[in-house]
Amino acid sequence: MKTSQQRILTTHVGSLPRPAELLAEHAATNGVLRDAVAKIVQKQSEIGLDIVDDGEFGKPGFITYVNERLAGFEPGSPRGNPWVGSREVASFPEFYEQSARSAGSPTTAARHLQMVCTSPITYKGQLQLQQDIANLKAALNGIRVEEAFMPAISPSDIEDWQKNAYYKTAEEFLFAIADAMREEYKTIVDAGFLLQIDDPRLVTYYMLNPRASLEDCRKLMELRVEAVNQALRGIPEDRVRFHTCYGINMGPRIHDMELKDVVDIILKIRAGAYSFEAANPRHEHEWQVWENVKLPAGKILIPGMITQSSVLVEHPELVAQRIVRFAKVVGRENVIAGADCGFSSFAGSLEIHPSIVWEKFKSLVEGARLASKQLWS
Repeated sequence: MKTSQQRILTTHVGSLPRPAELLAEHAATNGVLRDAVAKIVQKQSEIGLDIVDDGEFGKPGFITYVNERLAGFEPGSPRGNPWVGSREVASFPEFYEQSARSAGSPTTAARHLQMVCTSPITYKGQLQLQQDIANLKAALNGIRVEEAFMPAISPSDIEDWQKNAYYKTAEEFLFAIADAMREEYKTIVDAGFLLQIDDPRLVTYYMLNPRASLEDCRKLMELRVEAVNQALRGIPEDRVRFHTCYGINMGPRIHDMELKDVVDIILKIRAGAYSFEAANPRHEHEWQVWENVKLPAGKILIPGMITQSSVLVEHPELVAQRIVRFAKVVGRENVIAGADCGFSSFAGSLEIHPSIVWEKFKSLVEGARLASKQLWS
């Protein structure tokens, strides 16, 4: 994994706005997908992003894609919306009732069938995975970027998304998922890409479960970290990025867990880099956590410098200030400028118009240029 040796490198979290033709013909032909991936990789390069991906264009959603890739599951009943009983909605019922009329509110999440595990879990998604790999490799031909990454969902989020009716215990179910997903993780790295593990559940459990204490959540997190580490066994840490976030974009978010309460557990994950929210008003102050927490040698931070939780386009000078704060605490070479979260976690997400997304990325790149000038002057 490249580090910011001569300048601050830039990247993002993964999901990007899908073009209309891809949404209209998502399952039709690989040709449509291949062309869309080529264009999105070129666009990232033209804007100046250093570490790019395929926009997750081959997936209907950052979690739901596993329905096509894991054997051992059968369709069940419609999945209830977990946000309805959350601390956040309980605190602001009027706001979320109003926002439920708008696309993208967590309380208006699409009702998906919850898959039920009825037999041993195995990985069956090599065809789709190899297609995604081939499309990204083809798109990178002749394109100037530093590196490319591919996101994959964590065992913990799959455990939460699906239902167990086969394994004797929840822990056995979790680790069976981890063993199956290892095939996807290893295949991505073996293909020459950085692997990004997406794990929003790690820090959203507290918000979604009002009866859970902080200690309850930490105990749950410890076991889920063991599971993801089992899935990553044998995979070089310096080829792995770990991303976590809070699941809500537009909202008050007063019940987000604080980084100071979970950072020690996050650092136990066998990854070379850690991506987290740091640009929105609920978490921007948390750069100070790293004044008291020592970043282990050889590790990198990918803090969000732009956010998906506002349509405001960050000023490049503000982005530069954020970068410099982190660089002065953990070292300039250990910071890659990223985003708080993805900009289209599910195909067709409309919370932020694509034109605004690209302006945000331009500010990210320009802010990194300004910060680099200051840090390497």
